[in-house]
Amino acid sequence: MPSFQMNPSRAGLVRRAALLFSLTLACAGALAQTDFDEEFDDQEKPWQEIALQLPPTPQEQNLAEFYLSPTATMKAFVDLKSVTVGTDNVVRYTVVTKTDGGATNVVYEGMRCETWEKKSYAFGRADGQWSRSRRDQWQPIRDVGANRIDAALLRDYLCEGKLVADNGNVRSIIERLKNQRYIDPVRR
Repeated sequence: MPSFQMNPSRAGLVRRAALLFSLTLACAGALAQTDFDEEFDDQEKPWQEIALQLPPTPQEQNLAEFYLSPTATMKAFVDLKSVTVGTDNVVRYTVVTKTDGGATNVVYEGMRCETWEKKSYAFGRADGQWSRSRRDQWQPIRDVGANRIDAALLRDYLCEGKLVADNGNVRSIIERLKNQRYIDPVRR
């Protein structure tokens, strides 16, 4: 069998090329690991609210009444056509309240189940247009007084613990509101 001998200068070149190839693979592996870890590092990314688009003015035929309490002095409705769940996990909807005296209030709101907060985006005017809310900051939801509306929606229809109900399935949420079917009927 003939013996193979490589030129010493060529052998050095092959060794350098092999070393360079090994370093390139090591660097590529380190970069790939960094990208992989960054994709799963959700704690570092701040929550970002999506851009808002106001819904059409609520129509009477699209309103679904929901229960507030035995002592409530008004009726509360959700405009079923306005219910959405954004990629930011905010449930957005229009609430219409009506008093026995005939006063009506229309508010377009968003609810964050994760933090149990709500935000009023706009108020409906008599001419059917929207007026931007001056207090468009996220506020904690409390189950007292006028906030009972928000608490009823959060607990009974829109949120399961700190998650959007039904894995964010809007059709299912709308059906629950339409049929006044609570998330947890035993709690009632």
